[in-house]
Amino acid sequence: MFRCNRVWSIASLILMAALMAGSAQAAEGNAPTELAQSSNTLFILLGAVMILAMHGGFAFLEVGSVRRKNQVNALNKIICEWGFSTLVYFFIGYPIARGISFLVPVQEMAASHGFEYVKFFLLLGFAACIPAIISGGVAERSKFWTNSVAGALFVGLVYPLIEGATWGRFSNMLAGSTGWLAMTFGAPFHDFAGSVVVHATGGWLALPAILLLGARLKRYDTTLIKVSSIPFLALGSWTLIVGWFGFNVMSAGSLEAVSGLVAINSLMAMVGGTMAALLISKNDAGFVHNGALAGLVAVCAGSDLYHPVSAAVVGAIAGGIFVTLFEAETGKWRVDDVLGVWPLHGVCGAWGGIAAGIFGQTALGGMGGVSFFSQLIVTVGVIGFCLLASLLVYGLLKRTVGIRLTPYEELRGSDLSIHKIEACPEESM
Repeated sequence: MFRCNRVWSIASLILMAALMAGSAQAAEGNAPTELAQSSNTLFILLGAVMILAMHGGFAFLEVGSVRRKNQVNALNKIICEWGFSTLVYFFIGYPIARGISFLVPVQEMAASHGFEYVKFFLLLGFAACIPAIISGGVAERSKFWTNSVAGALFVGLVYPLIEGATWGRFSNMLAGSTGWLAMTFGAPFHDFAGSVVVHATGGWLALPAILLLGARLKRYDTTLIKVSSIPFLALGSWTLIVGWFGFNVMSAGSLEAVSGLVAINSLMAMVGGTMAALLISKNDAGFVHNGALAGLVAVCAGSDLYHPVSAAVVGAIAGGIFVTLFEAETGKWRVDDVLGVWPLHGVCGAWGGIAAGIFGQTALGGMGGVSFFSQLIVTVGVIGFCLLASLLVYGLLKRTVGIRLTPYEELRGSDLSIHKIEACPEESM
């Protein structure tokens, strides 16, 4: 009896040891997968935070470009638009574009170290660029709440349709390898980081709003309307530049897909835009800092395709486009686009989409797999869709509740008229 119990005890110990060894082996076997999942989550989170910082850049770029009586308004608009964008994109926009709802048990979305949550955070940063871009064009005379409503509609409905058709749940026809564009022209539409999907969308949505609002009071009757702070403008530009490397590089979507080519092409395009703006504008500080941004807007689409020399050329052409068109738009045509968002984001974004079909070709040192006609068709289609959507939204708002401050409110400044405080309250005491 004693011997039998002893044998049983030994057998139990052996079985327990085997189970523990098996568990350890299983844990070791899962370790690479767990590390990959957690690394991807951290990678995307870092990109999302860098894009969040870019919105601070949008804010200070506008603060430096408007008069001091409108600086508080610029700051408030950008952070509030981020808040509105988060809510509408979480509940409406993201489900439309990606077919994923967050109104499910948290255990489902928290799997894989919460990767789906940080992916939403990253893509929210792209979506929230739309009202941030528009903000710069309608600055100093637009109503806060009506402009916020327009931005929410764009982020919740208009942008998700474009995102879904190019990057999301119904993208196969335009961006799929077996879709209509690929079958017809040999390659699908390609926009790695949003020249068309984000920037052209924002810039062309802004244009009807700018036209319907009209120029600021006395804009073309005096030379006294100037930017308020080149240092703030430069701070905004530099913040955007640094964050842009998260915007572009983290568009890879995972750590395994990250490419240094995207980083060097972003750098070269930024420098190309800066140098072109420097030369064409004869060293105008505002143009130089915005020229860098023009280069970055244009390189987004093909940043994973170009040879670095081509990226510099694409960026330089964008810098030239911005300077030339901003002077024509605001000077000759008298379209009061305060920050030049139509040439900077709208036209340079469209140029970036088309340029990917040119400089992305292997004949010009690119990676290939792109079609000029696919790029052109989708770019023109996005422009038309945005113009129509913006005319509808802003036209309806203008006819019902109005989109512009009263002349008194505008002359007083949106800081006091809307927010009841000046940018530097102590100076008025």
